[in-house]
This record gives sequence, structure tokens and C-alpha cells, in this order.
Amino acid sequence: MIYHRRPTGVFHTYPVSTAAGGIGNDSGSLKTPLGLHRIYAKIGEEMPIFTAFVGRIPVGIFDLSCDDPSHDWILTRILWLEGMETGKNRRGHVDTKSRFIYIHGTHEENMLGTPVSHGCVRMCNTDMLELFEHTHTGEIVRIIP
Repeated sequence: MIYHRRPTGVFHTYPVSTAAGGIGNDSGSLKTPLGLHRIYAKIGEEMPIFTAFVGRIPVGIFDLSCDDPSHDWILTRILWLEGMETGKNRRGHVDTKSRFIYIHGTHEENMLGTPVSHGCVRMCNTDMLELFEHTHTGEIVRIIP
């Protein structure tokens, strides 16, 4: 789950999926990194829901008929994470930012709550729109088991 505290003090919760391979910070592990992070960049503002991104570039609206089940599609919006703990999730072989770990919309909303990603944190696309609207660059994100 993502727990997001708004400036009003109200918490909002969103179901998510994390990595099929579990948790871990090493580069190439395809695992979701733990620890303190911050939002490095917000990508996709003003794009339509279900916009597909490749290399953080919008490439069109996701087409379910072309779905490749082995592909971890990045949809709707991207919150690119940057580690804040040197040696744990920042710099060297554990650098979250250089691993391109995001919070993003998914093509497999039916799998939320099940670990299925390649390291990122996946969300329902409508939830991703809402969270994106209420976050800012530099905001702290803590990923815990």
C-alpha cells in the first residue's frame, strides 16, 4: 500500500504491486528497493490516462490487444525515485535513480496487491493520476517491507 499524507493531514491509501523478485537494492536485481527516497522527477503531466512511456517518453495510448505479458508497461504518469541513503539506495551498485525505479500506472490493475513488477511500484491508473496531482518533486517516499 501507498500511504500519502496530504498537507491537510489527511492520509490517502492506494493499493500497489511491487517486484516479483521481492525486495532488494542491488542494480540488476529486478527487486523493489527499500529505504528513504525522494521524488526526483514527475513525468507525464497533462498526458491522457493510459499513455504508455518508453524511456520516460510518451509513445501513445496503451493498446491491450498488443500486450506482451512479459513487458512491465509504464502507464499514465511517472514518479521517478531517487535514493537518499548512501550505500543503501544511493550511489554505486544500489542507486535507485540509476536503476530507473518509478511509481507508475500499470496495465495489470487486476494484479495489484500481488508482487509482479520488475522493481517499480505499480498503481491503478486513476489512483496514479490522483497521487501525481498531490505530490511534488523532492517529496519524501519511504519504502518499507
